[in-house]
Amino acid sequence: MNARRSPAGLVLENLTLTHGRRPAVHHVSGRFAPGSLTAVVGPNGAGKTTLLRALAGLHKPDSGRIAAEGTARIALLPQLAALDRGFPIACRDVVMQGLWPRLGAFRGASTEDRHRAEHALAAVGLGGFERRAVGSLSAGQTQRLLFARLLVQDADILLLDEPFNAVDAKTSADLLRLVRDWHGQGRTVVAVLHDLDLVAREFPDTLMIARDAIAWGPTEQALSAANRLRARMMAEAWSDEAEHCHRAA
Repeated sequence: MNARRSPAGLVLENLTLTHGRRPAVHHVSGRFAPGSLTAVVGPNGAGKTTLLRALAGLHKPDSGRIAAEGTARIALLPQLAALDRGFPIACRDVVMQGLWPRLGAFRGASTEDRHRAEHALAAVGLGGFERRAVGSLSAGQTQRLLFARLLVQDADILLLDEPFNAVDAKTSADLLRLVRDWHGQGRTVVAVLHDLDLVAREFPDTLMIARDAIAWGPTEQALSAANRLRARMMAEAWSDEAEHCHRAA
Protein backbone atom coordinates (compact mmCIF):
# COMPACT_ATOMS: atom_id res chain seq x y z
CA MET A 1 0.00 0.00 0.00
CA ASN A 2 2.93 2.34 0.46
CA ALA A 3 4.60 1.92 -2.94
CA ARG A 4 5.09 4.88 -5.23
CA ARG A 5 1.97 5.34 -7.36
CA SER A 6 1.54 5.52 -11.11
CA PRO A 7 0.40 9.09 -11.84
CA ALA A 8 -3.36 9.66 -12.07
CA GLY A 9 -5.21 12.94 -12.40
CA LEU A 10 -8.57 14.45 -13.27
CA VAL A 11 -9.52 17.01 -15.93
CA LEU A 12 -12.68 19.13 -15.76
CA GLU A 13 -14.02 20.41 -19.06
CA ASN A 14 -16.74 23.09 -18.87
CA LEU A 15 -18.31 21.21 -15.96
CA THR A 16 -21.75 22.24 -14.71
CA LEU A 17 -23.47 20.47 -11.83
CA THR A 18 -26.97 21.38 -10.74
CA HIS A 19 -29.59 20.67 -8.09
CA GLY A 20 -33.07 20.99 -9.54
CA ARG A 21 -31.65 22.75 -12.60
CA ARG A 22 -30.08 25.47 -10.47
CA PRO A 23 -26.28 25.58 -10.70
CA ALA A 24 -24.17 24.25 -7.86
CA VAL A 25 -20.97 24.30 -9.96
CA HIS A 26 -21.03 26.49 -13.03
CA HIS A 27 -18.93 25.86 -16.19
CA VAL A 28 -15.66 25.02 -14.43
CA SER A 29 -12.61 23.89 -16.38
CA GLY A 30 -9.22 22.90 -15.00
CA ARG A 31 -6.98 20.04 -13.98
CA PHE A 32 -6.08 18.19 -10.80
CA ALA A 33 -2.62 17.18 -11.95
CA PRO A 34 -1.34 13.65 -11.23
CA GLY A 35 0.25 13.55 -7.78
CA SER A 36 -1.05 17.01 -6.83
CA LEU A 37 -2.25 18.11 -3.39
CA THR A 38 -5.13 20.56 -3.84
CA ALA A 39 -7.43 22.35 -1.40
CA VAL A 40 -10.94 23.30 -2.51
CA VAL A 41 -12.16 26.40 -0.67
CA GLY A 42 -15.05 28.82 -0.91
CA PRO A 43 -18.11 30.12 0.92
CA ASN A 44 -20.92 27.90 2.18
CA GLY A 45 -23.12 26.80 -0.69
CA ALA A 46 -20.29 27.24 -3.20
CA GLY A 47 -20.64 23.71 -4.61
CA LYS A 48 -17.57 22.16 -2.97
CA THR A 49 -19.22 18.96 -1.74
CA THR A 50 -21.19 18.59 -4.98
CA LEU A 51 -17.94 18.85 -6.91
CA LEU A 52 -16.29 16.12 -4.84
CA ARG A 53 -19.30 13.84 -5.31
CA ALA A 54 -19.12 14.40 -9.06
CA LEU A 55 -15.40 13.59 -9.09
CA ALA A 56 -16.26 10.35 -7.26
CA GLY A 57 -18.94 9.47 -9.83
CA LEU A 58 -21.85 10.08 -7.43
CA HIS A 59 -23.32 13.20 -9.07
CA LYS A 60 -23.99 13.25 -12.81
CA PRO A 61 -22.82 16.35 -14.70
CA ASP A 62 -25.48 18.40 -16.43
CA SER A 63 -22.95 19.53 -19.02
CA GLY A 64 -19.24 19.20 -19.62
CA ARG A 65 -17.30 16.22 -18.42
CA ILE A 66 -14.76 14.82 -15.99
CA ALA A 67 -11.95 12.83 -17.57
CA ALA A 68 -9.42 10.68 -15.73
CA GLU A 69 -5.73 10.82 -16.65
CA GLY A 70 -4.28 7.35 -16.27
CA THR A 71 -5.95 4.32 -14.73
CA ALA A 72 -7.35 5.69 -11.51
CA ARG A 73 -9.07 4.18 -8.52
CA ILE A 74 -10.96 6.94 -6.72
CA ALA A 75 -12.00 7.00 -3.05
CA LEU A 76 -14.20 9.56 -1.28
CA LEU A 77 -14.10 10.51 2.40
CA PRO A 78 -17.56 12.01 3.09
CA GLN A 79 -18.25 14.61 5.73
CA LEU A 80 -18.24 13.14 9.21
CA ALA A 81 -21.93 13.99 9.65
CA ALA A 82 -22.80 11.70 6.72
CA LEU A 83 -21.98 8.55 8.73
CA ASP A 84 -24.89 6.97 10.61
CA ARG A 85 -23.18 6.32 13.93
CA GLY A 86 -26.34 4.76 15.35
CA PHE A 87 -26.16 1.77 13.01
CA PRO A 88 -24.95 -1.31 14.96
CA ILE A 89 -21.68 -2.11 13.19
CA ALA A 90 -18.17 -2.83 14.45
CA CYS A 91 -15.14 -0.77 13.51
CA ARG A 92 -13.46 -3.59 11.58
CA ASP A 93 -16.59 -4.05 9.47
CA VAL A 94 -16.62 -0.35 8.57
CA VAL A 95 -12.99 -0.55 7.47
CA MET A 96 -13.66 -3.66 5.43
CA GLN A 97 -16.31 -1.78 3.46
CA GLY A 98 -13.33 -0.26 1.70
CA LEU A 99 -12.54 -3.69 0.27
CA TRP A 100 -15.97 -4.21 -1.31
CA PRO A 101 -15.02 -2.93 -4.79
CA ARG A 102 -12.33 -5.62 -4.91
CA LEU A 103 -14.20 -8.41 -3.11
CA GLY A 104 -17.55 -7.96 -4.84
CA ALA A 105 -20.94 -8.75 -3.37
CA PHE A 106 -20.49 -12.50 -2.95
CA ARG A 107 -16.87 -13.14 -2.08
CA GLY A 108 -16.19 -13.48 1.62
CA ALA A 109 -13.33 -11.70 3.34
CA SER A 110 -10.18 -13.73 3.83
CA THR A 111 -7.93 -13.83 6.86
CA GLU A 112 -5.55 -11.58 4.92
CA ASP A 113 -8.37 -9.08 4.35
CA ARG A 114 -9.15 -9.01 8.08
CA HIS A 115 -5.47 -8.49 8.91
CA ARG A 116 -5.38 -5.66 6.39
CA ALA A 117 -8.31 -3.97 8.13
CA GLU A 118 -6.66 -4.42 11.53
CA HIS A 119 -3.40 -2.95 10.23
CA ALA A 120 -5.30 0.08 8.89
CA LEU A 121 -6.96 0.61 12.27
CA ALA A 122 -3.58 0.48 13.98
CA ALA A 123 -2.16 2.95 11.44
CA VAL A 124 -4.75 5.58 12.41
CA GLY A 125 -4.36 5.04 16.15
CA LEU A 126 -7.28 2.65 16.67
CA GLY A 127 -5.40 -0.56 17.37
CA GLY A 128 -7.58 -2.87 19.47
CA PHE A 129 -10.82 -1.21 18.32
CA GLU A 130 -11.74 -3.98 15.86
CA ARG A 131 -14.88 -5.08 17.73
CA ARG A 132 -15.85 -1.67 19.13
CA ALA A 133 -19.26 -0.39 18.02
CA VAL A 134 -19.10 2.71 15.87
CA GLY A 135 -21.67 4.39 18.09
CA SER A 136 -19.29 4.30 21.03
CA LEU A 137 -16.62 6.40 19.27
CA SER A 138 -15.92 10.08 19.70
CA ALA A 139 -15.97 12.38 16.67
CA GLY A 140 -12.19 12.22 16.40
CA GLN A 141 -12.15 8.42 16.65
CA THR A 142 -14.87 8.18 14.03
CA GLN A 143 -12.85 10.29 11.62
CA ARG A 144 -9.82 8.09 12.24
CA LEU A 145 -12.04 5.11 11.40
CA LEU A 146 -13.06 6.65 8.08
CA PHE A 147 -9.41 7.30 7.25
CA ALA A 148 -8.70 3.62 7.99
CA ARG A 149 -11.36 2.68 5.44
CA LEU A 150 -9.58 4.92 2.93
CA LEU A 151 -6.28 3.18 3.66
CA VAL A 152 -7.60 -0.25 2.67
CA GLN A 153 -9.13 1.18 -0.52
CA ASP A 154 -5.57 1.96 -1.65
CA ALA A 155 -6.87 4.51 -4.17
CA ASP A 156 -4.87 6.57 -6.64
CA ILE A 157 -7.08 9.65 -6.18
CA LEU A 158 -8.37 10.58 -2.71
CA LEU A 159 -11.25 13.03 -2.28
CA LEU A 160 -11.61 14.38 1.27
CA ASP A 161 -14.66 16.39 2.32
CA GLU A 162 -13.79 18.51 5.38
CA PRO A 163 -11.44 15.87 6.79
CA PHE A 164 -10.39 17.89 9.85
CA ASN A 165 -13.74 19.42 10.76
CA ALA A 166 -15.08 18.93 14.32
CA VAL A 167 -12.11 16.83 15.50
CA ASP A 168 -9.51 17.55 18.15
CA ALA A 169 -6.09 19.01 17.39
CA LYS A 170 -4.18 15.72 17.90
CA THR A 171 -6.50 13.86 15.55
CA SER A 172 -6.15 16.61 12.95
CA ALA A 173 -2.35 16.46 13.20
CA ASP A 174 -2.28 12.66 12.93
CA LEU A 175 -4.61 12.61 9.92
CA LEU A 176 -2.71 15.42 8.25
CA ARG A 177 0.41 13.23 8.43
CA LEU A 178 -1.48 10.55 6.50
CA VAL A 179 -2.43 13.11 3.86
CA ARG A 180 1.24 14.12 3.55
CA ASP A 181 2.17 10.44 3.22
CA TRP A 182 -0.37 9.92 0.42
CA HIS A 183 0.97 12.95 -1.40
CA GLY A 184 4.53 11.69 -0.94
CA GLN A 185 3.53 8.36 -2.48
CA GLY A 186 2.40 10.14 -5.64
CA ARG A 187 -1.33 9.91 -5.00
CA THR A 188 -3.58 12.77 -6.07
CA VAL A 189 -5.35 14.36 -3.09
CA VAL A 190 -8.23 16.84 -3.28
CA ALA A 191 -9.58 18.18 0.04
CA VAL A 192 -12.45 20.54 0.83
CA LEU A 193 -11.26 22.77 3.65
CA HIS A 194 -12.35 25.87 5.57
CA ASP A 195 -9.16 26.66 7.50
CA LEU A 196 -7.30 28.95 5.11
CA ASP A 197 -4.26 29.13 7.38
CA LEU A 198 -3.97 25.32 7.13
CA VAL A 199 -4.43 25.53 3.36
CA ALA A 200 -1.66 28.13 3.08
CA ARG A 201 0.74 26.00 5.16
CA GLU A 202 0.09 22.54 3.77
CA PHE A 203 -1.52 22.61 0.32
CA PRO A 204 0.56 23.69 -2.68
CA ASP A 205 -2.48 24.18 -4.95
CA THR A 206 -5.93 25.61 -4.35
CA LEU A 207 -9.22 25.79 -6.22
CA MET A 208 -11.30 28.69 -4.91
CA ILE A 209 -14.88 28.24 -5.98
CA ALA A 210 -18.08 30.20 -5.57
CA ARG A 211 -20.12 28.05 -7.95
CA ASP A 212 -17.87 29.55 -10.63
CA ALA A 213 -14.13 28.99 -10.34
CA ILE A 214 -12.62 32.13 -8.83
CA ALA A 215 -9.02 30.92 -8.98
CA TRP A 216 -7.19 27.63 -9.54
CA GLY A 217 -3.46 27.35 -9.17
CA PRO A 218 -0.66 27.96 -6.65
CA THR A 219 -2.17 28.55 -3.22
CA GLU A 220 -0.49 31.88 -2.55
CA GLN A 221 -2.07 33.33 -5.68
CA ALA A 222 -5.45 31.63 -5.29
CA LEU A 223 -5.88 32.93 -1.73
CA SER A 224 -5.14 36.54 -2.61
CA ALA A 225 -7.23 39.24 -0.94
CA ALA A 226 -8.78 40.13 -4.29
CA ASN A 227 -9.93 36.53 -4.89
CA ARG A 228 -11.36 36.23 -1.38
CA LEU A 229 -13.31 39.45 -1.85
CA ARG A 230 -14.62 38.32 -5.22
CA ALA A 231 -15.81 34.99 -3.76
CA ARG A 232 -17.56 36.75 -0.89
CA MET A 233 -19.27 39.23 -3.23
CA MET A 234 -20.46 36.44 -5.51
CA ALA A 235 -21.87 34.51 -2.53
CA GLU A 236 -23.73 37.60 -1.28
CA ALA A 237 -25.33 37.96 -4.73
CA TRP A 238 -26.74 34.42 -4.83
CA SER A 239 -30.52 34.15 -4.89
CA ASP A 240 -32.82 31.16 -4.62
CA GLU A 241 -35.01 32.92 -7.19
CA ALA A 242 -32.23 33.08 -9.79
CA GLU A 243 -32.75 31.90 -13.34
CA HIS A 244 -32.15 28.25 -14.17
CA CYS A 245 -28.82 27.45 -15.80
CA HIS A 246 -29.93 27.54 -19.42
CA ARG A 247 -26.44 26.77 -20.72
CA ALA A 248 -26.58 23.39 -18.96
CA ALA A 249 -29.35 22.22 -21.28
